[in-house]
Amino acid sequence: MDKRTLGTGGPELSVLGLGCNNFGMKLDAAQTREVVAAALDAGITHFDTAEMYGGGRSEEFLGAALGSRRDDVVIASKYLPRPQDEVYAPGALARRIREGVEGSLRRLGTDRIDVYYQHYPDTEAPDDEVVTTLDELVRAGKVRHLATSNVSAERIAGQAAAARERGLATFTGVQIEWNLLSRAVEAEVVPAARAEGLGVVPYFPLASGLLTGKYAAGQPYPDGSRFAVIPFFAEVATDDNFAAVARLAALAESRGHDLVTLAFGWLLAQDGVTSVIAGASTPGQVVANAAALGWTLTADDLAAVDAALRG
Repeated sequence: MDKRTLGTGGPELSVLGLGCNNFGMKLDAAQTREVVAAALDAGITHFDTAEMYGGGRSEEFLGAALGSRRDDVVIASKYLPRPQDEVYAPGALARRIREGVEGSLRRLGTDRIDVYYQHYPDTEAPDDEVVTTLDELVRAGKVRHLATSNVSAERIAGQAAAARERGLATFTGVQIEWNLLSRAVEAEVVPAARAEGLGVVPYFPLASGLLTGKYAAGQPYPDGSRFAVIPFFAEVATDDNFAAVARLAALAESRGHDLVTLAFGWLLAQDGVTSVIAGASTPGQVVANAAALGWTLTADDLAAVDAALRG
């Protein structure tokens, strides 16, 4: 599988990353081992987890599943923000970050995290506290590279400036929701990431499953599907989006591909995108996602996608 460098000075990531949010929630330890083994067999070396996934079990299960293969992969994890009901005082976020990394290292069974994300920005803590504390972790060897997620363009610029002014480690990547049906980040966030040299790591590339073609307009959601189980994710299933999916599927078919291949290929054709995060609950889903990387979209293809989305 192809690899790309995350931003300026980051690690090499497989262009398809495995989202590990199902570990410890939908999947037990044995099922996690099967999914991780399938990912390794497919050439995936980018594994994305977080301390909040499965209450920490995602990290625990991932570390155990990787075992002796740990040095063959890039592990990305994320620290939780401060509790919302906690009154901010100077140093509070620094303590939260230090606690977070120690817990993640312990659960993963490793001595370092390859990419450590700010999962959500703290709206009260100053940027200085964030970048100074994260730099401390890099200098201690507990973290190799830094990244951010779910963040505004203003925050990207502010934290980059704060780190540069102090000669501290800077972020190398940003993880954001981005797919064919969710393109708001293209207005400000993606340009800000490019301006600061951050590699972009999209998640929800298949729009929670709507871009797989398994949901049909006007039909009940399949039993056990994400839309059926978690209504929040079904909010994407609007009439307009179903119509757009039909047009995109027709476009993909006209070029000898399927909808999933279009969804991955379109993201990987965007300037600055390093790796696309896709979750999986079975080894078969991992294999199918890896197999859907065969379309390098041309400028004409990209123009046709925009036309299809406009209707």
